Amino acid sequence: MIEMNVAGIAVDAGTRNPMVLLRDSSQRRQLPIFISHEQARAIQMVLENERASRPMTHDLIVNMLSAWDMTLQRVVIHALRDNTFYAVMTVGKGDKKKELDARPSDAISVALRTNAPIWVMEEVVLDAAMPVDRDADAAEKEAFHDFLSDISPADFAERGRSI
Repeated sequence: MIEMNVAGIAVDAGTRNPMVLLRDSSQRRQLPIFISHEQARAIQMVLENERASRPMTHDLIVNMLSAWDMTLQRVVIHALRDNTFYAVMTVGKGDKKKELDARPSDAISVALRTNAPIWVMEEVVLDAAMPVDRDADAAEKEAFHDFLSDISPADFAERGRSI
């Protein structure tokens, strides 16, 4: 699993639909997940430290967790099927844990409100992530190929003797 953070909300240029952007810690991979305008607003409010005058649905969930002394331990986006992402929220109280099926947008919104980590299964990242900096990726790939072209089996033999 790869821990990711919310990089922000973006709008698809063609469809004008909002998406939440998740990025890995290296800031090199980005996972766009299309969401509704309402979900985008709920996430954006947290990112901009805005508070609604009355609790929104995600605030209500956080309040319920708190009232029952439960915590959101993590969110895991675990699958991508037919262009739909699937997530679970792991909630716990003491030693007890439960995984709850959730839309990724809802899970992310609650995670942001509780500072819970957001994880994405590696196969989902491989299937759906986009590079953030293609030039840096290309440079890294070229440097690695240069490194491999300059190394010989003898280099490994010499290193093994000195250890």
